[in-house]
Amino acid sequence: MAAAAKFQVISLTDDAADRVKSLVENSDKDAIGLRVGIKKGGCAGMEYTMDLVEEANAGDDVVEDKGAKLFVDPSAVLFLLGTEMDYEVTKFRSGFVFKNPNEVSACGCGESVSLQEADLSAFAR
Repeated sequence: MAAAAKFQVISLTDDAADRVKSLVENSDKDAIGLRVGIKKGGCAGMEYTMDLVEEANAGDDVVEDKGAKLFVDPSAVLFLLGTEMDYEVTKFRSGFVFKNPNEVSACGCGESVSLQEADLSAFAR
């Protein structure tokens, strides 16, 4: 019997993976990846958080995609299921962009979002 494929909480575009790898490689710390989470804040209620990781925390969901390593905070998993993380450079800003199916709304500046927990039945086979 073949082992079931593990579902990734979050996926990365090529640009996002390249940026994560660059941040880790150029860190002043002994970074091994980037932690992604959410916190309460902003005008829409929640904000994405990202920090360099030197050591995994118990309970982190580890995602390795395109050579980049993400550590997803356990409290954020249900809000990030199915999300694609991209990295965009425009004339006015550069940064990570989250294409999150659990996003209910976002503020005008795009820095804050309102999220709902993922519908797990959508991920059942």
